[in-house]
Amino acid sequence: MSGPEIITGTIAAPSRLDKALADATGLSRARVQGLIEQGRVDVAGKTATSASMKVAAETPFRIIIAAAMPAEARPEDIPLVIAYEDAHLIVVDKPAGMVVHPAVGNITGTLVNALLHHCRGNLSGINGVARPGIVHRIDKDTSGLLVVAKSDAAHEGLAIQFAAHTVHRRYIAVCAGHPSPSEGTINARVGRSDADRKKMTVLPNNSSRGKTAITHYTVIERLDDAAVIECRLETGRTHQVRVHFASIGHPLLGDPAYGRTPKSLRADLERLGFARQALHAAELGFVHPVTGESIRFSSDLPQDMSELIDQLRHSNR
Repeated sequence: MSGPEIITGTIAAPSRLDKALADATGLSRARVQGLIEQGRVDVAGKTATSASMKVAAETPFRIIIAAAMPAEARPEDIPLVIAYEDAHLIVVDKPAGMVVHPAVGNITGTLVNALLHHCRGNLSGINGVARPGIVHRIDKDTSGLLVVAKSDAAHEGLAIQFAAHTVHRRYIAVCAGHPSPSEGTINARVGRSDADRKKMTVLPNNSSRGKTAITHYTVIERLDDAAVIECRLETGRTHQVRVHFASIGHPLLGDPAYGRTPKSLRADLERLGFARQALHAAELGFVHPVTGESIRFSSDLPQDMSELIDQLRHSNR
């Protein structure tokens, strides 16, 4: 394996750091921003900490791009439901229970293991070890659509769209209670919880921690002590929908981390053996990063969520 690529030079004109480096190197601004977050950019001999910092002309810089390492994950012949595939990307309909990429405790059976087999290793190497092609994620126990990059050009192009919040993402969820108003927007910053570092939490919007998170929602069906909701994500933070609805007192049914299922509904979930958050990534749309075509995909509710909703409708009669 070859060593890291090192890019050096000087800033041509006063500008924001990410724009100046993109102009100087030909890298995308999204890629530059990621490298800054990883501590791989030095400016005037010091590690850069902000993509928005102002830099003067003639300021020297150095960028270290780690070589894409062979994936630690092994290819596994795991069946996949594929909504779309071409030479540059693949859209997968992920089942609940499948982890996206290997980590401690989940080194086999992941989506990456399946993709390495299906794509014969032809996945973008930008994210390095064990994360080939992964541009975004959905939680292990969330079902539905996600896109994976097969080429570096697709990876960078998709990353730009996710960073710019132009990717269309529509989720269907079942929450406890009836949100009021029945249509609205949750604009609440999301960051790591101090009490439990494995969980996320809502933070004050003027906090320097966490990231802006915006979820637009509509109640599409009222059930007995529950509601089916449509969520349109303007941002895509870790556990965003789950944290947002828990924060307004309407946690997703079955969510093991962000809210207890109301006593009135527990028997229904136990009867069905439903033991995951009721959340499904139902639509995904974006501009193809190579062809420029606008494309959109949809996924029907999986059987377990359909059965849950039917059961709650029955309870409502």
